[in-house]
Amino acid sequence: MRKTKKKFKPIMRHFVYCAALAAAVFFLAGCGGNPNKKNASETQTSETQSSVMEVDNLLADAEKLTGGKVTVEGVCTHICRHGGRKIFLMGTDDTQVIRIEAGEKIGSFKPECVNNVVRVTGTLVEDRIDEAYLAEWELRLKDQIARQHGEGEAGCSAEHQARGESVASSTEKRIADFRARIADRKAKEGKEYLSFYHVDGGSYEVLK
Repeated sequence: MRKTKKKFKPIMRHFVYCAALAAAVFFLAGCGGNPNKKNASETQTSETQSSVMEVDNLLADAEKLTGGKVTVEGVCTHICRHGGRKIFLMGTDDTQVIRIEAGEKIGSFKPECVNNVVRVTGTLVEDRIDEAYLAEWELRLKDQIARQHGEGEAGCSAEHQARGESVASSTEKRIADFRARIADRKAKEGKEYLSFYHVDGGSYEVLK
């Protein structure tokens, strides 16, 4: 009987130790939550941050991103005075500028956008200028029905920057410059038009 008790005690100690260890693991798991769930949340936040593009990068990849949803941020240098329907975001310098148009959900941009970093999510749209566009522009100019401040071809100084134009150029010179640039692109790429881009904004936030 004594030998049986001696063998039984080590077995009982081992059983109690395993049970206690299992209970401790269960308790720590309950207090610490689901580590996989936390990692998934952190990954999602990281992906959201990495999906935000700078103006320079958006313009560089604009051709392949056209028609898709994008999120871009940059310094707002200008807001259209007529209803606040347009703002312009600048990248590293004033040659890297993109126009943002307020979609239905936005309605109009707030004046506080100016001189602050603004982040916009929307659809990237291509605007083409070709010979037909220029010919129609010339007719409107002759008939003196060209509209102003971004609603027609005249546009404002911010619109000129976004298209790589000289702000001081006359309308006639601007048309001539576009024709020269179209001819140059046709010779280099075989494309008889110029491509410019804007974002049809769906939402935005001012990052102060």
